[in-house]
Amino acid sequence: MTEVRWTPQAADDLQAIHDFIARDSLRYARAEIERILAAVDQLELFPESGRIVPEYRREDVRELIERPYRIVYRTHQEAVVVLMVFRASRLIPTLPKG
Repeated sequence: MTEVRWTPQAADDLQAIHDFIARDSLRYARAEIERILAAVDQLELFPESGRIVPEYRREDVRELIERPYRIVYRTHQEAVVVLMVFRASRLIPTLPKG
């Protein structure tokens, strides 16, 4: 089983998504975060299940699409590091270290 870790940036992204949605509906905010976390949980068993991020073209940088979000992560030996979570309609940020 692969260990899943979150960078501070990715954790901040998740909190920002929650806070934004919660301004209108706390219930929907919780549901959206749970949906994102469930997608990330699959990486424990299937770390390479995401596609290679086209903008980076690196074998170790992959993403899950959980509409409307892109969850970008890096595979590293026996771990997966979630790097960022952002709306798919936005330009992809610069690849953070992690």
